[in-house]
Amino acid sequence: MANAASIGLQSSGSGIWGQIQQQQAQRNADQAEQQARALQARARQAQSVADRAQENARSLKVESSQAQSDADNAQRGVAALRSLNGVQQDLSELRSQIAQVLENPLVAQQQAAPVINTSGQETGTLVNVTA
Repeated sequence: MANAASIGLQSSGSGIWGQIQQQQAQRNADQAEQQARALQARARQAQSVADRAQENARSLKVESSQAQSDADNAQRGVAALRSLNGVQQDLSELRSQIAQVLENPLVAQQQAAPVINTSGQETGTLVNVTA
């Protein structure tokens, strides 16, 4: 009889032990699932941040391209202004020369040098066309 009683205690003890192991395994599984859900939420957040950063990068790339285009246009404008200033200066010098000639046409004629051809001969005649 003692044997039967001890077998009953052992089987009831192993049943309790099995339940404890099962409960522990269930707790471990629940914790693992919670951790997995938390990591998935963090991954979604990180993906969202990465998506926004990528969109910002695209936007900055478009803005930088526009800024570069504006800078190129400005450089072309500066070059055009330099050219225009040079032309204006040349025109101013030409006006001064014309004014000098118109003030005293005889001086301009006297200062003109004869044209020498390739044979060393003086050619051409200076003609006053002012009326």
